[in-house]
Amino acid sequence: MPKISVEVPQELLDDLDDHVGDDGKFVNRSDAIRASIRKTLDILDEIDERHDRLEDDERD
Repeated sequence: MPKISVEVPQELLDDLDDHVGDDGKFVNRSDAIRASIRKTLDILDEIDERHDRLEDDERD
């Protein structure tokens, strides 16, 4: 799996960390960030579909 580097404001990182660890929803930051990216892409796909911007082969 490729690695990337991203600069994140401290406030956003603190909010993210609230959801990571034994008491959080995610095991680690990477899992949280991957989930966030997936969710964002799903939302963008839904918006594109509503505006007829998806290619025919991308529609399920």
